Amino acid sequence: MPVISDPYSFNEEDLYVDLQAICGQPLFLKCEGFNFAGSIKLKPAIEMVEAAERAGGMTPESVLVESSSGNMGVALSVIAASKGYRFLCVTDSRCNLSTRLLMEALGAQVHVVTQPSPHGGFLGARIDYVRRKCAQNERYVWLSQYTNANNWKAHYHRTAPAIARSFPGLDVLFVGAGTTGTLMGCARWFRRWHRPVRIVAVDTVGSVTFGGAPGRRMLPGLGMSVRPPLLDASYVDEVIEVQEADTIRACHHLARHGFLFGGSTGTVVSGAVDWLTRCDTQALTAVAIAPDLGERYLDTVYQANWIQDLYGEDVLTGNARPHADRRGSRPAPSARSPGRRP
Repeated sequence: MPVISDPYSFNEEDLYVDLQAICGQPLFLKCEGFNFAGSIKLKPAIEMVEAAERAGGMTPESVLVESSSGNMGVALSVIAASKGYRFLCVTDSRCNLSTRLLMEALGAQVHVVTQPSPHGGFLGARIDYVRRKCAQNERYVWLSQYTNANNWKAHYHRTAPAIARSFPGLDVLFVGAGTTGTLMGCARWFRRWHRPVRIVAVDTVGSVTFGGAPGRRMLPGLGMSVRPPLLDASYVDEVIEVQEADTIRACHHLARHGFLFGGSTGTVVSGAVDWLTRCDTQALTAVAIAPDLGERYLDTVYQANWIQDLYGEDVLTGNARPHADRRGSRPAPSARSPGRRP
């Protein structure tokens, strides 16, 4: 029986959903949302905060500040409330209303950027605002999840070893690409493992992370409008790009079977199922990482009017089984030779 005294001490690390019966492919989904922050972001958040504390960068007067589309902001709100820090989350208009309200309920201040930067999109505008705040007042401490190595180290130390313990015969791992902290931590760890594991990154169409053309992205979470500084594509074997309409379909397909997941998870599942459909999966052990749950998407992904206004009335009709962008997958830039992987 776990007994805790702070909200970041508990995280369910060993829960998986077998999606074979739901999606028709051999895929285990690692559920990362069962903690007091509701997402995988709790792990890198506490890693970054405690590293700043060890380095002497935090005082009782410090104000944590971070740019986030949602889940990292909630995780830092939880930690700041527990440790007695003030926290300013800089987000943008795509952030779900329920997420903003949750951060404010935890005592965080939320600033919403409404205009994208001409060159860096909403992310660039958020980072510009954070930099201005830090330049104006030295009490602000910017953890910079986009450049902070403790972001990926959290997954190197915790997420990847947990997967290896549960699946010692792992062949392929599907990881969503946002800041690429989860992707890089897991990829680096499995590069050193005793057996080859194929690392497949799942991105959203409109993201520039792997060199794609920038485009409209309405769902927070995965995808970037600037290339992630943490990314080293040499650790990635393939990239799958998923249309947001397919993310929506995947989320609803899972929900019809009783599993309410968030948009990032829908994207990963859609990409993974498409990859497995196109490959010989006999005796293949595949795991995908589900970063979030679905409660914070009730007014977007699971709201009919919102879906129809953005993606059309037919987005949920016809074949509801999740599938990736029909351009399929492609090797990651600077990827390793596929001959080294299953």
